[in-house]
Amino acid sequence: MEMAVHKFTAMPARKVGLTDRGFIGEGYIADLVLFHPDTIRDRATYQEPNQPPERIDYVIILGEIVLDHGEQTDAMPGRILRSN
Repeated sequence: MEMAVHKFTAMPARKVGLTDRGFIGEGYIADLVLFHPDTIRDRATYQEPNQPPERIDYVIILGEIVLDHGEQTDAMPGRILRSN
């Protein structure tokens, strides 16, 4: 699990030059997804690729909760990121 999380967080952030993302710590942007690895479920299929996953508890973008207990909030703090 740790390697999988690294491969879709810190590794791609470093590849595109986003040095303030991909890790949890002081000075890093607070983009977080909280889930339980035993219950999360991917619902996307080839026919319906945009189906959201199930059982993600929280999503936090730039320190703001955008998914709270699996329900989308009105917060929209995200922005387009440009790589170096």
